[in-house]
Amino acid sequence: MRPSARVLALAGLLLLSSCSHVNPYYDPKKAHHRPEGFQNIDPNAVLPRPFSDFARWQRERFSLEIAPPKMDLAPVQPDFGLIRSSEDQFAVTWIGHSTALVQMGTVRVLTDPQFSQRASPVQWAGPKRYQPPGVALADLPHVDVVLISHNHYDHLDAASVRALNAQAGGAPLFVVPLGLETWMADVGITNVKALDWWDHVDVAGLTVHLTPVQHWSRRTLSDANQSLWGGFVVEGKAGGAMRRLFFAGDTGYSAQHFREIGNKLGPIDLALIPIGAYEPRWFMSSQHVNPEESVQIHRDLRSRFSIGVHWGTFLLTDEPLDAAVGDLAMARSKSGVRDEDFIVLRHGGSRRID
Repeated sequence: MRPSARVLALAGLLLLSSCSHVNPYYDPKKAHHRPEGFQNIDPNAVLPRPFSDFARWQRERFSLEIAPPKMDLAPVQPDFGLIRSSEDQFAVTWIGHSTALVQMGTVRVLTDPQFSQRASPVQWAGPKRYQPPGVALADLPHVDVVLISHNHYDHLDAASVRALNAQAGGAPLFVVPLGLETWMADVGITNVKALDWWDHVDVAGLTVHLTPVQHWSRRTLSDANQSLWGGFVVEGKAGGAMRRLFFAGDTGYSAQHFREIGNKLGPIDLALIPIGAYEPRWFMSSQHVNPEESVQIHRDLRSRFSIGVHWGTFLLTDEPLDAAVGDLAMARSKSGVRDEDFIVLRHGGSRRID
């Protein structure tokens, strides 16, 4: 698979410098706040990377032949009995990339909904989907809460959130990092709660916390880091017990962040941790974890059970679509984590958590 020149040109445009902006939430006491937006707290994680680095990566990538996947990545038949159940349960279905449907008790939570053919501002260019969504948007049960981790196109898709906002039975609550509520309002979505790191909101018997992660934001040529990014911990009763869900969104590895999340809000019962889009490391390491770092996040969070996401759907970086699965297996073995404690699902696959 070779990235097209059209895709490279589009990506290059999206990485151009942004114009000035005033951050209405600016608090000089908070290290991740800046007068014009937000930043990572690690001084070595200045993102986005300089355009010269991006250009070097694209030059090197242009002649790279990325091997096709060896695994069968096609979706499995969804378990609609589980997905549409109104029983009190703790269950998850991986739809693809960072999109997962989690049921906590009788409340349904959807993460980073991306159901479009391309992760791009246009549908004629940009990273294309290699597998269809494991559950079609039209086949979803009513969703109560949507978690948006940040505004990159593979995590925030305008068509998908508009459709969810118009779902039968009423719009879900969209929980977003600071600054994204403005974008949501611009596309007609107003049932939104914006959070800063460590803020929380109570909804439908759940408590949703926004947690720090190491990443960045950009949607247009002029809005780099004007909105915040984050992960989520969701607490609530499911299956007769208190449960904690963690969703990372996108992140580079930060021992400070993940150990703090584990100490403050752990242990975690189900963690959705990215495992893909990690090569080349010289360019990706500050913004995307590799599987070895994903396993370390599992350990930092004191996660009882983790599922790898952010792989196998869009070819965003230089490793094959299925490389993360083998690398995750090696990372588990190296770290002494049992295979059954950190797994991957097929697109459309579900798991009930006891």
